[in-house]
Amino acid sequence: MAHTIGGDTSLLSYLRRLKTLIIGKAKDPTDSSVFHKLSLIAFFAWVGLGSDGLSSSCYGPEEAFLALKGHVHLAILVAIASAITIFVISASYSQIIELFPSGGGGYVVATKLLSPTLGMVSGCALLIDYVLTIAISVASGMDAIFSFLPANWLFLKLACAIFGVMALTVLNLRGIKESVIVLLPIFLIFLLTHICGIFYAFVSHAPHIGEVARATVTDFKVSYYQLGSFGILSLLLRAYSMGAGTYTGIEAVSNGVSMLREPKVHTAKKTMVYMATSLAFVVVGLMFAYLLYQVEPQPGKTLNAVLFEKLLGTGRTGYSLLLLTVLSEAAILFVAAQTGFLGGPGVIANMAMDRWFPTRFTMLSDRLVTQNGVLLMGAAAIGVMFLTRGSVRFLVVLYSINVFITFALSQLGMVRYWWKERGQSHVKNWKKKLMINGFGLVLTLSILISVVVIKFFEGGWITLLITGALVALVVSIKRHYFRTRRMLRRLDQLLVGVASTVETNPAPSGGTPSYDPKGKTAILLVNGFNGLGLHTLFGVFRLFKGVFKNFVIVQVGIIDAGAFKGADEVERLKEHIRNEVDKYAGFIQREGYYAEGLPLIGVDVVDEITQATPDIMKRFPEAIFFGGQLVFPEEMFMSRWLHNYTVFAIQRKFYYQGIPVVLLPIRL
Repeated sequence: MAHTIGGDTSLLSYLRRLKTLIIGKAKDPTDSSVFHKLSLIAFFAWVGLGSDGLSSSCYGPEEAFLALKGHVHLAILVAIASAITIFVISASYSQIIELFPSGGGGYVVATKLLSPTLGMVSGCALLIDYVLTIAISVASGMDAIFSFLPANWLFLKLACAIFGVMALTVLNLRGIKESVIVLLPIFLIFLLTHICGIFYAFVSHAPHIGEVARATVTDFKVSYYQLGSFGILSLLLRAYSMGAGTYTGIEAVSNGVSMLREPKVHTAKKTMVYMATSLAFVVVGLMFAYLLYQVEPQPGKTLNAVLFEKLLGTGRTGYSLLLLTVLSEAAILFVAAQTGFLGGPGVIANMAMDRWFPTRFTMLSDRLVTQNGVLLMGAAAIGVMFLTRGSVRFLVVLYSINVFITFALSQLGMVRYWWKERGQSHVKNWKKKLMINGFGLVLTLSILISVVVIKFFEGGWITLLITGALVALVVSIKRHYFRTRRMLRRLDQLLVGVASTVETNPAPSGGTPSYDPKGKTAILLVNGFNGLGLHTLFGVFRLFKGVFKNFVIVQVGIIDAGAFKGADEVERLKEHIRNEVDKYAGFIQREGYYAEGLPLIGVDVVDEITQATPDIMKRFPEAIFFGGQLVFPEEMFMSRWLHNYTVFAIQRKFYYQGIPVVLLPIRL
C-alpha cells in the first residue's frame, strides 16, 4: 500500500508539473497588484476584442458587394451606411458602458433594464454567437491557409481546424493577457498591410474618385428606373444586411469591461473608439477600393485577394507582399476567435451567478481564468466544427443572427431606461442619449429582421432552433435551483432564532470559554451562516453530546467571477467571511464551548482547506472534521450535475492522509 500511495504521489506531482508547463504557474488572487498585472490597456483590449470586427472585413464587404448583383457602384451607399451603423452602435454601447461600469454586456443590460427572462434570452443568443465566432473564424483561417497548399492535403483541413480551436483553448487557459500578447503581431501585420493598401489605392487613383462618384449617381438612377423604389430599397437592404457580420465584435467591449485597466470606463470607451474608427475605415476603404480598381469576382479567390493582387502587381516583391497580406487575413481570423473566448466565459459566469447555468461556471482556476467557461466554449466550437465539417459557407448562414437579438434587446433596454428616468436630476442630456439608443434600436432591429428573413430558409432556422434549445436547457436549470432554494427555506428557519440570539447576546453570560487542550476538537466546514451549517452544528451537538469541547469554524470565501473585479471586492469578501464565522463562534461560545473562526480566501475550496489543515492539526491534534451534505428526495442527474459535492472531495483527500472526516446527511 505504501508503494501505491508513493506512486500516486509521484504521478500527481508529474501531472502538476505538466500542468504548470502548459498553463503556467498559479497566481495569488489576494495580491492587490494582480488586478493591475492582468488587466488590459485600451490597445491590448482593441487587439483582443476588436479583432472580430476587423476580421469580418475579410468577408463582410465582399458579401455586401456581391449582393448588389451588378449594381456595384451602389456599394458606396452601402459602405457609408455601414460606417454610420458602426459609429451609432459604438456610441450606444459607450452609453451602456457608462451606465454599467462593472460590465454591461447584452445579458446584464437586458436583465437589469427589461426582465430576467429577456436577459436570459439575450445571454443565450450571445453565447451561440460567440461559439459560432470561434468556429467560423478558425474555419475561415484554415480555408485561407489550405488555398496555398496542394489540393490533396484538403482532407487534413478539418483536423487542423479542430486542433486550432484546441490550441486557442489552451492559450486562453493561460490567461487573458498572455493570449492577447501572443496574437498581437498578427493583428498589427493585418492592420498595417490593409491600411497601407487602402491609402495607396486612394492616392494612386485620386483623379478617378470624381468618376466613381458620378458613376454612383448614374447607377442609382438606372437602378431606380429598372427596379423601382421598392426594388432598389430591397437591393440596398439585402447588401447592407449581408455585411452585418461586420458589427458583431462591438458588443464584446461592454461585456469585457471587468478585464480592462482602471479607470475601466475610460479604457473601455477609448477601446470602443479604436475599434469603431479602424473598423469603419477598413470597411469603407475596401469597398471604395473595389470600385477604384474595378474588382470583379474570380474563381478560387476572395475580392480582397483580387484587389491586393492589382495593388501590388505580379513581380517578386509584389507577390511576396501579396502573400504576406493574404496570410495576415488568414491569421487575423484566428485572432478573431479570441472574442468568443474572452466574451463567452464572461456571459456564462454572469448567467451562472443568477443560476441560469451551473454555479461551477463562476469559479476561477489558479491562473484566475474562468476555466470551465473557456473549456465549454472550446468544446462547443469543436462540436460545431465537426458537425458542419468546417464549412465556412454553412457557418456564415448560421452566423450574425443571434448577435442582433442581443443588440436589439440591449438598445430597447436603454431606450426604456432613458424614457423612465427622463427629467431626473442624475440623468443629464436624456434626450440626446435617448436619441442615440433609439437610433441604435431602429438600426439593429431592422438588420435583425432583414437577416432572419434573408437567411431563414438558407439555414438560419437552425441557429434559432439551437438557441431555443439552449433557452429550454437554462430554464430547466433555473427551475431546479428554484426548487432547491424553496426546500432550503426549511433549513434556513433556524437562522431566525439563532441570528437574533447572536445579535442580542453574542457573548456567554459566564465569560468567554477558554481552549481546553485535553478536550477533543470539532472542525466544522461551512459555506456560510445558513441553515445547512447550523444543521451540521446541531447534528454534532446531538450525535456527539459532550464529546467535543472545542470548535473551529472553517469557511472558504471563493474568489469567483463575481468577486474578482478589483482589490476592493476581495477585501469586502474577506470581511464578509470573517463576519460569517464570527456568528458561528459567538453562538457556540454562548452554549458554553470554546470556539473560533478560521476564514480562508481562494479560488478552490479543497485546495485552501488542504493547505490550512497541517496548521489546524498542529494546534488541535485531536481534531475531527465535520461537513454537511444535502440529500435530495430523489437523486437525479440534474442534482449531481448542478451541485458541487465538495465535502466528498475533501473526505477522499483527507482519508488518504489519515485525517478523520464525518459527513452528516441533511435531508431536504
